[in-house]
Amino acid sequence: MADEAIIAKHTAPPSFMHELASDSRDAQTPPDAWSEVSKWRRAERERLINERLALAPEERQIRSGRIASMLDLTIGKFSGRIVGTYWPFRGEPDLRNWGIRVIERGGRIALPVVIRKGWPLEYRIWTPGDPLERGVWNILVPSRGPAVQPDVMIAPVVGFDEAHYRLGYGGGFFDRTLAAMPRKPLTIGVGYAQTRIPTIYPQSHDIPMDVVVTD
Repeated sequence: MADEAIIAKHTAPPSFMHELASDSRDAQTPPDAWSEVSKWRRAERERLINERLALAPEERQIRSGRIASMLDLTIGKFSGRIVGTYWPFRGEPDLRNWGIRVIERGGRIALPVVIRKGWPLEYRIWTPGDPLERGVWNILVPSRGPAVQPDVMIAPVVGFDEAHYRLGYGGGFFDRTLAAMPRKPLTIGVGYAQTRIPTIYPQSHDIPMDVVVTD
């Protein structure tokens, strides 16, 4: 109950937001309402990122290992599949060693690359030893390679809600990428259990994850 009380305290919505149902994804959301949602998301994003950065590195490592084990159970077969994952950033679960094990089991790893603001992400195959370069936000990305479509897409969450909607960094890259794909992959959000919130107040452009895996 203590954790629930903390969540309730920090995620108290602006006065108007009780009028927005959590499943209300109407493109006609009034501009003033969206402005309040956007402001609230920014505050939640900052709070949740600060909380995970406050975790000791050793604790994050332990939790990342638990998430990796759950991903094995969730995905099952890896052979012949392309798994879109990520390079960890600002305290996100570190799945790099897990990615190497995916390769050892016959799968392939692809990392996302920001091509341009407002565009979908481009996923490129990466194996240990392939060259990397600094991309947007100084995150390491494959410096070359053809674009591929993952069979499984793993997205780190800043926060997530009960309907599997993901609170990200606000750029909209992941949702934009899913919307542009000719076929939908299995989508898995990954994050720490403490980042669960009652709702992100999803809008028409938000796409829920198929499943969210936590520690």
